[in-house]
Amino acid sequence: MRHGKKFNHLGRTADHRQAMLANMAISLIMHKRITTTLAKAKELKKYVEPLITRSKDDSTNSRRVVFSYLQNKEAIKELFGPIAEKVGDRPGGYTRIIKLGYRQGDAAPIAFIELVDFDENMAKTPKAAKKTRRSRKSSAPKAEAPAAETAEAPAAEAAAAE
Repeated sequence: MRHGKKFNHLGRTADHRQAMLANMAISLIMHKRITTTLAKAKELKKYVEPLITRSKDDSTNSRRVVFSYLQNKEAIKELFGPIAEKVGDRPGGYTRIIKLGYRQGDAAPIAFIELVDFDENMAKTPKAAKKTRRSRKSSAPKAEAPAAETAEAPAAEAAAAE
């Protein structure tokens, strides 16, 4: 029975799993997006989100704790630098998992895992209002009326000045 076993062991020993998750976390921090299996992405999310939360507080202790997990100075600099600045006001949910389908060789489900604030494609950009026939009909006369008033106003002022 598997009472009390609450995480996916990913078919690896504890040391192998810990090293793999650390390497994947470093890759995610350095590249902002990686492709992996869905099971590994879900485990990586649980592994890396507390580290990103820890990076919001840039103290010596926080850096030492995160370094004990990652063992990579460049990743620590990246995490406590640009990443911590971008996620400073976010209360959680720093990563996003996007399912991609199934791998050709063994039909394993594949997914992207990416840092939310660093994805330019999904960035919040102002979307144009959806145009319908009704809005076009009603907006066309309104657009012409102010233009006519503004064109007449300078002409009237010039006539009054003379």
